[in-house]
Amino acid sequence: MEASPPRKGRGAVISPDGRFDAWQREAAEDGWWNEDDESPVTELLADSAKTVITYNDSPDIPYDRSINPYRGCEHGCAYCFARPSHAYLGLSPGLDFETKIAYKADAAETLRVELAKPAYVCRPVALGINTDAWQPVERRLRVTRGILDVLAETRHPVTIVTKSALILRDLDLLTEMARGNRVHVAISITTLDADLARTMEPRAASPRRRLSVIAALAAAGIPTAVLAAPLIPAFTDHELEAILGAARDAGATSAGYILLRLPHEVKPLFRAWLDTHQPGRAGHVYSLMRQLHGGKEYDSAFGTRQRGSGPLAEITARRFRLAVRRLGLDAPSAPLDTVGFVPPRKPAAAPPQMTLF
Repeated sequence: MEASPPRKGRGAVISPDGRFDAWQREAAEDGWWNEDDESPVTELLADSAKTVITYNDSPDIPYDRSINPYRGCEHGCAYCFARPSHAYLGLSPGLDFETKIAYKADAAETLRVELAKPAYVCRPVALGINTDAWQPVERRLRVTRGILDVLAETRHPVTIVTKSALILRDLDLLTEMARGNRVHVAISITTLDADLARTMEPRAASPRRRLSVIAALAAAGIPTAVLAAPLIPAFTDHELEAILGAARDAGATSAGYILLRLPHEVKPLFRAWLDTHQPGRAGHVYSLMRQLHGGKEYDSAFGTRQRGSGPLAEITARRFRLAVRRLGLDAPSAPLDTVGFVPPRKPAAAPPQMTLF
């Protein structure tokens, strides 16, 4: 698929159809031009669901349940591993993923019902793992804020990963939860290069702003980690130690990393982005990805999908271990409190209907 010119504030330069579609579209020049094609606006789609908690048994992630207030993400990160999920909606993992955002308007009420079930067992829930829970549309929709309200009220522990400065809007709730040892936050940083971040993560907070978020969270007593993710071979992986050091200086107390993941439609999407914004780099990046995954550009196997395998993967792992030890970022985080969980209050029952006679 031929790449289109970069659109201001958008990451994708191609828009492949989803792998479940029975047809595929191809762009063709017909002489017509529409300004909306240059700067597409964000479209919001109401997403009603019977449940908001998603459970998993994946052996290589540290949680068994998560909540994703949104599907799709306005941040527009060119490398986002969640892009293929839009194919399940019959939408393109390309530009549609950034401009057609599904949101769970009744998420807080639905969560309250789920937590009130007698059989519910409290364990930490991961918030905003697939797409960012504090992406730009959250400023006006406040779906994530509603979910946090319920979690704070019920004293339910939560782990958070975000790259958004909007999380500071909810500092009041997060500070209260931290006092009860019920929240951990990780801020993801891909690069410290502001110009690179501007094209690769067009609507996300700048690297400097993310470091200031770490500082603000840490100052409020909220356990805060830095997640160097994704590390992109021959592109951003040389910044690993610098990212960890800058985050430690800002107040981070722990760290993690994840290598670039290229599931399904992300492979051609990120390659097209590299060809457009970093000509000549794609061949080297994808060659190293094959070396990290036994000859494939991506391997979805548990245990290797996030870190890779082989000599290159071990070198990165060793670099990370040495850096966190030197910087003091290797202290284990205290487990979150689950004992204090209080099921949500049930709404007052409606008065019984009076009889006619």
